[in-house]
Amino acid sequence: MRPTAGETPVPATPERCQQLLDQWSRQLQLSGREQNQLAGQRQALDRQLERLRQRCLRVAVFGRVGVGKSSLLNALLGEVAFATDVAHGCTRHQAARAWDQPIEGLQRVELVDTPGIDEIAAAARARLAARVALGADLVLLVLDGDLTSVEHDALAPLLASGKPLLLVLNRCDCWSAAEQAELIASIQRRLPAAALHLELIPVAAAPRLPQLLADGRVRSIPQPPRVAPLRQALVQLLEQHGPLLLALNALGAADRFHQALQRWRLGASRQAAQSLIGRFAALKATGVAANPLVLLDLAGGLACDTALVLQLCQLYGLPMHGAGARQLLRRLSGHNALLGGAQLGIQLLLGALRQLLLVAAPLTGGLSLAPAAPVALAQAALAVHTTRLTGRLAAAELLRSAQRGGRPGALLRRLARTDPQVRLWLGDRPEPPANLQALLP
Repeated sequence: MRPTAGETPVPATPERCQQLLDQWSRQLQLSGREQNQLAGQRQALDRQLERLRQRCLRVAVFGRVGVGKSSLLNALLGEVAFATDVAHGCTRHQAARAWDQPIEGLQRVELVDTPGIDEIAAAARARLAARVALGADLVLLVLDGDLTSVEHDALAPLLASGKPLLLVLNRCDCWSAAEQAELIASIQRRLPAAALHLELIPVAAAPRLPQLLADGRVRSIPQPPRVAPLRQALVQLLEQHGPLLLALNALGAADRFHQALQRWRLGASRQAAQSLIGRFAALKATGVAANPLVLLDLAGGLACDTALVLQLCQLYGLPMHGAGARQLLRRLSGHNALLGGAQLGIQLLLGALRQLLLVAAPLTGGLSLAPAAPVALAQAALAVHTTRLTGRLAAAELLRSAQRGGRPGALLRRLARTDPQVRLWLGDRPEPPANLQALLP
């Protein structure tokens, strides 16, 4: 809907993403140690943000050795820009060339060739797939036959990257129309559930026509490439969604950097959090042991725990006001019996017992004061335990909030909720489990 006269036009999603990322990047405040520790991730983020500003999109091919990835790119380029050879493994490193194909909304499109995935170990293969996916805005998985176990396994990290994926069936000149239809059906049956929506695009990057010579020998004659269906699909996808793909990739890179930064900060604050929780535990234990009134014990304990949560928030760089700290404490108490009903019941029981012993002191000639001291110590021990548990649970909740937080990640999730196409690309991937044990105080 066009804005009426006098209204400010609402920027499109890619422009809004770029504005948010530029503002977020300017507001990043890194210490010297953080800059050293995260230099590689920051450089990768800066490169992605620069590609978003310059509207430079990267399309990477991926697949086994010898499926014709380099030949396919050469066919799209219309020239021999990538080395091809009959020997397997001709491509050893990633290489990129500019595609001379005008795309509305983009200034430049780069085609990226990658090494084959079946000549390296499985763990390295997964790392290569993740690295290729992270550095590209669109991935072409090239097949030359039925889906193999190597290709099936490589699909998982590609799909998990949240990038759009096109399946390309090369060497379709080797099969009849019936054989090709049967092969495509077999591939589709073997695809994982998350990839069932993908459509296979048949091409022949370097077709050859057999020719019978006069002496009875057979030779093959090179034929023009047949990649029009792939070219059409690429142009249509990039003209419709190219800037959005760049924006999503930049948001993903910013979210990954945000989480890496938070993990480093939280890990660096672990020792300080341990000391902070210990001081509050000692303070709460002293107050409980010295105070004879149960209600004051409970009120003082709540105030102490609230102050602890606020101090933890400040230590972790996650601002929170007093009401938010008390709400977090109530939520933790609701999920943990010891912090909720059990703690209250034990404190009330011990407090009532101590008061009864103090009241009975004049009647027993002071003999009832002897058990009052152990009761006070039991209350203090309980206060120490519950304070440490409160601090640890609060820290865990703050860690989860920090790893879920961040404006880039929040915008990614909002786009996935509101845009069906983005949701299809990103999928319903669960957040990676946070390794909280290594970060908890």
